[in-house]
Amino acid sequence: MSLEHPLQLEIQQGESKTLEFKQQPPKGEQLAKTLVAFANTSGGKLIIGVDDERQILGIKDDEFELMDRIASIIHDLCMPTLLPNIYLETVQNQTLLIIQVYRGSQIPYSLKNKPREHGVYVRLGASNRLASVEMIHELERQRLHQSFDEQIAWDQTLISLDLTPLLQAFEQAGKPLTDTTGAINWPRLRTLKLIRTEQGKDYPTHGLMILLGLYDQVEIKCSRFKGTTMAIFLDKKEYSGDLFQQLANTETFIKNHLHLRAEILGLQRTETYEIPIPAIREALTNAVVHRDYSNAGRDIKVGIYDDMVNIVSPGGLPNGLTLKEALTGRSEIRNRVLARIFRELGYIEQWGSGMARIREYCTQAGNQPPGIQENGDFIDIEFHRTPLHPEEKSSEKSSEKSSEKSSLLTLIESNPKASAKILAEALGITSRAVEKQISQLKKQGKLQRIGPAKGGHWKVMKA
Repeated sequence: MSLEHPLQLEIQQGESKTLEFKQQPPKGEQLAKTLVAFANTSGGKLIIGVDDERQILGIKDDEFELMDRIASIIHDLCMPTLLPNIYLETVQNQTLLIIQVYRGSQIPYSLKNKPREHGVYVRLGASNRLASVEMIHELERQRLHQSFDEQIAWDQTLISLDLTPLLQAFEQAGKPLTDTTGAINWPRLRTLKLIRTEQGKDYPTHGLMILLGLYDQVEIKCSRFKGTTMAIFLDKKEYSGDLFQQLANTETFIKNHLHLRAEILGLQRTETYEIPIPAIREALTNAVVHRDYSNAGRDIKVGIYDDMVNIVSPGGLPNGLTLKEALTGRSEIRNRVLARIFRELGYIEQWGSGMARIREYCTQAGNQPPGIQENGDFIDIEFHRTPLHPEEKSSEKSSEKSSEKSSLLTLIESNPKASAKILAEALGITSRAVEKQISQLKKQGKLQRIGPAKGGHWKVMKA
């Protein structure tokens, strides 16, 4: 039995971020756009002699004349100079011409005969797209091995910022950013690249602004839809503020709309969410840490349907990474400041392991592995929901009744100094209802007040 040619197996997968077919040699500018897009993104192969239906037809031109013509086009139309591999392969007795481009080190590449803002192309899915100004700037940062969140936010003054959310997060992690007198350890903030010093003056970086929730339009938008389409909203929340609170609020929103499964283990009755919460938490952390903040006006979106929970993060995979590489553990960090902070705080365990852990959590719980896709300039994760058994219907109802209290504890744990008003806004209930629940939780021994009413904080008591 003959084995299929490796190139044939690639062709059978269809066009993608790193693969394009042409039946005939493309015209000069069309060829240059594809090769420039490959060089700016993840590299790729342009295969000549294959049609849109993946049929292998071969090339009809003189092979060596065609190779020379393509080399001339690349030299005349692409800048900086591209040095692709141009070679021939025989598949199914047909000769194919392959132009293989690797991700370049001199990005952004562009068309020589166009102004820069009209000549830089990137690969989104299986198509070439003209890069926006923001994308061009991001490519320039990548060439210089810089990240957007490391750069100075020049229009902000450090003295005007309230660092409380950041200080609380580090305090709770047992890594305080203050000394015994309460003074902030500014050298530590410089080491973490949360601030930078220029000409003797300290400035916040974009990373610090993003963490504090002070960067424009950094939100997570959550929706619960009726059925399996976006036609009818059942619930909707938009969370802004510091990233730690956004994550806590979003996790709470998702929990409020998941079913609980009841299990009898020995004499104990336990309840677990239909989707493992560690998997949800990992996906949300990945979305916050790896999203593209340089392109304003796009938010992380969480959609809950009857059949799935969908988390969509703006910005495709960073720095030329492909989905296949990401799923096998390769790590490319778009936001170095945020990644370092979340690693310090224990949100991230190991670089490159996030997607694998998400799938592992689901399979260990007996769930279908989530769908993870790169759709254009977005990362899309779909957690599959399964219908409850008839005998478990009551657990769904009980979870709805008890979810507010468990959600309140989650919020308080993430922000022990939060006021009743802030907690009420996060849960979508009244301050009076929050105060009533706090009173009940205190009586149950689940919550304790440390210090005075003003200036003190709450402590969640572990069972």
